[in-house]
Amino acid sequence: MEAAEAATPTGGHLMSAVLASVRTWHRPLMVMVAAMAAMVVFAGVGMLVDGRELVDGSVWAKPFKFGVSFVIYGATLAWMLSKVRKAPRTMWALGTAFAATGIVDVGFIVLQAARGTYSHFSTAPDPINVIGQQIFQTGVIGLFGVSLVLAVMLLFQRVTDPAMTWALRAGIGLAAAGMAVAFYIVGAATTDTHDVPDAYGNTVTLAGQHGVGVPEGHGMPITNWSVQGGDLRVPHFIGLHAVQIYIAAALLLAALATRVVWLRSARVRAQLTGVVILGYTGLFVITTWQALRGQSLIHPDGETWTAVGALALVTAAVAALVIGSARRTATRSAERPRELDPAGV
Repeated sequence: MEAAEAATPTGGHLMSAVLASVRTWHRPLMVMVAAMAAMVVFAGVGMLVDGRELVDGSVWAKPFKFGVSFVIYGATLAWMLSKVRKAPRTMWALGTAFAATGIVDVGFIVLQAARGTYSHFSTAPDPINVIGQQIFQTGVIGLFGVSLVLAVMLLFQRVTDPAMTWALRAGIGLAAAGMAVAFYIVGAATTDTHDVPDAYGNTVTLAGQHGVGVPEGHGMPITNWSVQGGDLRVPHFIGLHAVQIYIAAALLLAALATRVVWLRSARVRAQLTGVVILGYTGLFVITTWQALRGQSLIHPDGETWTAVGALALVTAAVAALVIGSARRTATRSAERPRELDPAGV
């Protein structure tokens, strides 16, 4: 009894094991994650006690959303970099560059929120905004560049099993594509400047916008994605968080493999992870196309529904083929020993 109890991990031992694992994660990125988490709490309180607004939303809404996004993405990247084996110093340096750039960029967003003005697209002539916009835009390029290089380097890495390897490769790759959408938001979402009031009623000229074909505002709750027209923040968000979806799929398949016989093949789990990658990447493409046509996410037309239906059919068909083949292979493997047994047992 005592031996059994000693072999059973207690809550304290489990927590210690988790903390020990986290300590091996990329430290600069975890510092960024901690800073972003603190900022999320700060911005959350600001949304409750500060009544100032920008474009029908709290001045603290953007810092809050960016903070949550960077906490999720940064923690995922910190864990991922602890698993790589090739070129660890280069990967560590890239992670550090991402952490530093993320802190600077989100720091500017927080500063502008505190000032009651805009962090994106602002052409205000005051020195803080002028310098900040240059740093901010450079940071966007830096974040995209780091993610792109990481995606390329992951092509030469094998991390744990094949399913997880492909989840990381495709996830970082689509995250880089999601960041690339941000360049379109800044440079081509609109060719005209437009004037909007800041939190104090002062006119600020913006040289870009998130919406396509519609002015800022009239957005969904929390996300503030436009309900009147296209919004490139939708594919930007979908692409940026692809890696979490893919990793979750690979981990879920690994967990199910302990109970489902035909999932015990690493090849099958990799193939099913590929099905998830196919479907999610298709969703990214469709939402990008939808936004560029000036169409709101929640008001799809017949063409969009047709594309979604076709994607669903193709994804389901590929999944059915993979599962069917895996189950037949598992059945043959289970029956083979009986065929070889002369006694028929």
